[in-house]
Formats: sequence, C-alpha cells, structure tokens
Amino acid sequence: MTSVVGKPGISFSRVVIHAVLLVACFLYLVPLVVMLFTSFKTPEDIGSGNLLSLPVVTTAIGWIKAWDIVDGYFWNSIRITVPAVILSTAIGALNGYVLSMWKFRGSQLFFGLLLFGCFLPFQTVLLPASFTLGKMGLANTTTGLVFVHVVYGLAFTTLFFRNYYVSIPDALVKAARLDGAGFFTIFGRIILPMSTPIVMVCLIWQFTQIWNDFLFGVVFSSGESQPITVALNNLVNTSTGAKEYNVDMAAAMIAGLPTLLVYVLAGKYFLRGLTAGAVKG
Repeated sequence: MTSVVGKPGISFSRVVIHAVLLVACFLYLVPLVVMLFTSFKTPEDIGSGNLLSLPVVTTAIGWIKAWDIVDGYFWNSIRITVPAVILSTAIGALNGYVLSMWKFRGSQLFFGLLLFGCFLPFQTVLLPASFTLGKMGLANTTTGLVFVHVVYGLAFTTLFFRNYYVSIPDALVKAARLDGAGFFTIFGRIILPMSTPIVMVCLIWQFTQIWNDFLFGVVFSSGESQPITVALNNLVNTSTGAKEYNVDMAAAMIAGLPTLLVYVLAGKYFLRGLTAGAVKG
C-alpha cells in the first residue's frame, strides 16, 4: 500500500480524504467565521477592512444592540419551541407505541395516511391552519404557533417512534400482558425506559425544525408574538439610516446559537438514535 514519505502506515487515499474533508469544513465554516468577526467589529472597521480580517478594535456593542432588539422575540421562540417539542414527542411516542404493539383494525391504513404528513410542504397547510386557528381564537398568538407545530410534527415523531418500536422484541410486551400489565404500565415501565435514543432524535429534530421555522412564524404571528426568525428578517430588511452589519451579524448569531449548541452537545445521540432501530433484534 502506498504511504506518504516519512509517515509509514498512512495511506495516500487517507490523506486525500482528510484533505477533502478539511476543504469542505473550511468552506462551511467561512460564513460562520465572517459573521463572528463582523459582529465584534465597529462600523468603521467593517467599511475599511477585509471580511476575514480580525477586528482592529474588538467591541461587543453590536451584540448589546442586537440583544436589545431581539431579546423579546428570542423568549417567544423559547415559549413556542419547548412546549411544542415536548408535546409532539410525547404524543408521537404514544402513537408509535400503539401502531407497533397494539394493532387494531385499520391501523396500517391509519399509519399510511399519517405518513402523508411527512411529505406535505408547509405551504399546503397555511390556509386550513389559518382557518382553524381563527375559529379557535388562537390566531397571531404563541399558543397558536405551538398548536400548529405540534400537529405538523406528529407525522414525523410517530414515524420515528413506530420504526424504533418495531425493533423491540414482541416477547417483552406479551410477557408483561401475561403478568397483568396494562396499556400505560407497559408503556411507562418497559417501553419508555428503552426509548432514550429515539426520544433524543425526536427532541433534536423537532427543536431544530421549530426553532428555525420562518414560514409558520411570519404567517401565524404578528407584532410581539413573532419568533426570533421573523424578527431577524425584519431587522435585516427594515433597517433605516447607516447599515449596522455588526448588529445584523450578532443578531443572526444569537438566533443560531441554540440549535448550534443542541447539535454540539447532543449530536452523537441523534446519530445513535437514527440507527438504533435499523435492525430488528
């Protein structure tokens, strides 16, 4: 096998793979680096410097101004995302449990129809969702956005849990039934403790989808009830006077930090959870 001179045991193909990965990482990280550097620059520094240059004078004024503008919308996103993630994951777990272990007449048809929700683009549900929220008195509220995200996310969470639960041996459930365990006892004491990998997948998936959502936020909310993605768009596109790119970049970093932290801290659980139910054992 061909080896790099002076480095026995390191194949040429491995060096090429690593080089390609490093180039790809650089290309992906350049926008993030530009945003980070720009957020700590002064407007004068931005106008006269190179995009990739370090700040001549490091200042956090851009972050302070950005937080003053988007802090209320940031907490709106928290109030929308956290309950929507918890509810859609909990209901999806129950749905997946029923569809995989408590078969009923028409369960396969129900599951097939539910899967259509995974392929429906956001735009197709805007009008019926707007009508429903209006009838419920939830239009332009954070509660209405929570409801929309829970309903839209159920198709995905149900699919994830159902595919994971079919890999669990049926003997466990049958043995529990013989011992007199009921529906919720089996779910709470047997199935749920085994569900940590897929729960993490659903939490991360739903958090990312809901936090980064713009379309539902701009359509179903207004004014003080808008999430941070809508506020960020308004900030960038409606600025008056001299453009403060440091403020725009800092606001974008603030909006992106939660999902970045979620993947940094829990990304390994996401990959493990996706492959955990791949083989029925």
